This record gives sequence, C-alpha cells and structure tokens, in this order.
Amino acid sequence: MSEIEAEGDERCFLCGRPLGKRIEWHHPVPKSRGGRETRPIHPICHRTVHATFDNKALERRYADPDALRAQPDIAAFLTWIADKNPDFHAPTRKRKR
Repeated sequence: MSEIEAEGDERCFLCGRPLGKRIEWHHPVPKSRGGRETRPIHPICHRTVHATFDNKALERRYADPDALRAQPDIAAFLTWIADKNPDFHAPTRKRKR
C-alpha cells in the first residue's frame, strides 16, 4: 500500500467519491493470486474490502467492481460513506469468519 498526493479528479475504485489527500492502491485481483493491475482507493474503502473478503473471494467473485459494489455488505458501506468527506476515516470492523 503506497500513498500519493491526489491529483486532478481521480475517483475511488470502490465508492466513486473524489480521492482525498491519502490514496492507497488496491489490486482487484489480489497480488498473491497473480494480480498486477492496481486502482486508487480511499484507505477506509480499502480496509473495508479486505475486512469483508479474503483473497480467494476477491479473485473469484469480486475482481469486477460492479460485482463488488453489489455485494450486500459493501452496498451498505457505500450508502453509509456516500456523503462523507474524502479524507474521512473510522475504525474498520474485522473480517467475518
């Protein structure tokens, strides 16, 4: 996870909101599963994705952003985060086991 300064009108891979000062890079197909492509994402969105799914599920079912956004837990998160400031951060719940 590297951070860069936001430039231009880039949008978060998950929520679609403008990016803030902190940006992380998400592998839609996890790097451990052979993924090379990365997309910019808010830290809170990134942590939510990885707290919700393991790498196998991300590779097999949720590499497509539309499938990821349609998953009920992520959809609820997206509704909650929609009106938050791009640099908003809150503790992220642990992965469901």
